Amino acid sequence: MKKKIGFIGCGNIAEAIIKGLLNAGFDTNDIIATNKEKIERLEYIKDRYGINVTRNKSEVVERSNILILAVKPKDVQDALKDINLEDRSLISVAAGITTAYIESQFDGRAKVIRAMPNTSSMVGESVTAICKGKFAGDDDLRYAYDIFSSIGEVAVLDEDDFDAVTGLSGSGPAYVYYMMEALVEAGVKNGLDEEVARGLARQTIFGAAVMLKETGEDPSQLRLKVTSPGGTTMAGIMALESSGFKETIYNAVYEASRRSKEMRKNIGA
Repeated sequence: MKKKIGFIGCGNIAEAIIKGLLNAGFDTNDIIATNKEKIERLEYIKDRYGINVTRNKSEVVERSNILILAVKPKDVQDALKDINLEDRSLISVAAGITTAYIESQFDGRAKVIRAMPNTSSMVGESVTAICKGKFAGDDDLRYAYDIFSSIGEVAVLDEDDFDAVTGLSGSGPAYVYYMMEALVEAGVKNGLDEEVARGLARQTIFGAAVMLKETGEDPSQLRLKVTSPGGTTMAGIMALESSGFKETIYNAVYEASRRSKEMRKNIGA
């Protein structure tokens, strides 16, 4: 059966998924979206992508086989009101909201998939973790896998892993941008023009990521290949080690994961 997809919430992540679906060959008539606020946002999405939009949430539900919940965590409970999930599955990208919490908002066996893409979805290079709730089937998981494959890579995980996913890939792009800032500033302090330093740092990070992806080699092995004993790279690596670089990264992932657990408890999800 041809799947029709409805978006409840139409922010940046929803836009990225819509763009990915269209690039993957979905028909604009098979996608519909609504947004609680800002009619201008819906008008923008319609004008740019040609999909159907409406202010009526019930219309989105009625016209969809798969619903994608793309609202802020604090708005989830309100967004789920008056939704009929009979013969429909729901995919949630609301950060920190568990499948059990969403299931508890419905009478019956709600088919729920939880997904966590990251901000690189905007350029089709996300990594998205997905898991299924208690009542979702393998077909529901497969549909979700196909949807998120349109914006990057997908990992099927246990829901217990999602706090760690938040700390690693969910927050990870910010760590890379922060490292980029540091590389640019270091280049400037060593005499480079800022634009030159930014261009060098950007391509260096991009090239390293492509090498990892294309070769499939372990990062430690790639590092050793460019780290000659007594050479310049070795001097730089030793400076990173002496300043506790790895421990800092460990702490960043740990603290982001811990905060994810804390936020989930705070909203009772």
